[in-house]
Amino acid sequence: MKKSLFLLPELGYQLTDLSPMMSQRTLSYHYGKHFQSYVDNLNHLIEGTEFEGLTLEDLVRKAPEGPVANNAGQVLNHQLFFQQFRPEKNAKVPTGELLFLIDQSFGYFDNMREQIDKAAKSLFGSGWVWLAMNDEGKMQVLSLPNADNPLRHGLKPILTIDLWEHAYYLDYQNRRAEYLENFWLLVNWQVISKRIV
Repeated sequence: MKKSLFLLPELGYQLTDLSPMMSQRTLSYHYGKHFQSYVDNLNHLIEGTEFEGLTLEDLVRKAPEGPVANNAGQVLNHQLFFQQFRPEKNAKVPTGELLFLIDQSFGYFDNMREQIDKAAKSLFGSGWVWLAMNDEGKMQVLSLPNADNPLRHGLKPILTIDLWEHAYYLDYQNRRAEYLENFWLLVNWQVISKRIV
C-alpha cells in the first residue's frame, strides 16, 4: 500500500482575513505558491526513499543537510508560521502557563518581544526567528538561517517569524520593522499555548 505524502495544510482563515497586516496578494504568493512548492518538492524527494513514511518532524530532525532537510524544514516552518495567526487584529498577550513560562525565561512578555524583534531586525539574509523551548520549559530566542528549525537543535518550536523577503516584501518592501510590528497583532496565542505541551 502506498504511503501518504504531505499536503498543503488548510488555513483556519481566508486569504483576505489578515489584511491589511498581511494582504491577500502576499498570502496568495507565500502560502499558495511558495509553501506549495516546498510541499511538492519534498514529496518528490522522499517518494520511494527511506524517508517516505516519516513524520514531518522526524524528517526535520533526521534528514542530513541537503535537499530533503531543506524542503522538510521549509514545510514545517511554513506550517507553524501560517497556523499561528487569527483574523482578529488586536494586541492581546498570552495568558496562563505560556505567560508563566515566558515570565520565567525573560522576566516579562515585553522583554521577550523586544528580544525577538531585535533578532528579527538584525537577521542578515533569509531565515527565521524563533521562540523555542527546551525540555525543562526554558524558552529562548533563536535566529536560524534558511530552512533551519529548532528541532534540529534539540528544542521545541513555539513561535516563528518568517524573514524570507517573499513573506513581507509585497506589503512592506524593505520596511521589516513595520512588518514585525504588525506581525504581533495577528498572533493567535491560543495556538501558541498548545505548542508548549
